[in-house]
Amino acid sequence: MVGTFTAAAEERPPPAIACGGAIIARGTATRVLDGRGFVLADGREVRLSGIEVPPLPLPDRPDPAAGGGEAARQALAAKFAGSEIVLRQAEAQPTDRYGRLVGYGFRTGPDGEILLQSELLAAGFARVATRAGDRACAMELLSRENGARRGKLGLWAGPYYESLDAEHPAEVLAQRGRFALVEGKVVSVRESGPIIYVNFGRHWATDFTVTILKRNARSFLAAGLEPRKLADRRVLVRGWIEERGGPQIEASRPEQIEFIEGDK
Repeated sequence: MVGTFTAAAEERPPPAIACGGAIIARGTATRVLDGRGFVLADGREVRLSGIEVPPLPLPDRPDPAAGGGEAARQALAAKFAGSEIVLRQAEAQPTDRYGRLVGYGFRTGPDGEILLQSELLAAGFARVATRAGDRACAMELLSRENGARRGKLGLWAGPYYESLDAEHPAEVLAQRGRFALVEGKVVSVRESGPIIYVNFGRHWATDFTVTILKRNARSFLAAGLEPRKLADRRVLVRGWIEERGGPQIEASRPEQIEFIEGDK
């Protein structure tokens, strides 16, 4: 399996894209922690923004899907050979609560700067996170992910990245606390208080639901995605699975919801 992953990671990378702001760090990576984290030569730890990768296996918790975490780590490590890393700011604060630098990582080479996140997505070792820069950046990253998904590259070649079926809420709920993609047909859209409920079933206490805070609805409208018009549409939703009665995902950005090709 790892051999297959490595071969996919060696595909020619896509061109660099414009994500990130001011440069917040430069250096070489001396140690790769996982599929989105590494340590610079000066000791600072970096977390790549805008993507999610499988976790590494825990010694006391065997997981049949955990090989994906090691494959993602190897894919990131393969990008560092002989390259200087430039980290560009992603959020208002360049560090997280653990003191780690967080941003968009670019490796330098003869063709200029290449975005690490873009390479990992295009090779199938990462998925776009719920927050991935501004809309233009997020849409570019999603196009890289979609290309890898269609080509079944990297982790898309196996079951780890398969989307969950909203018609089987128990299986979705089994992924509680994890980042996932969920696919299904919207049955209804309802509003209650400050929340818009996008329902994928008729039983709110057990079926899968996507919630959108009304204060965020303006960004969905600006992106051409009106929540109340999602009824009867087939969509793909990304986010963290929570349990609130049935399984739920909170969608705070329009990039978390994609129409499935062929849907009318």
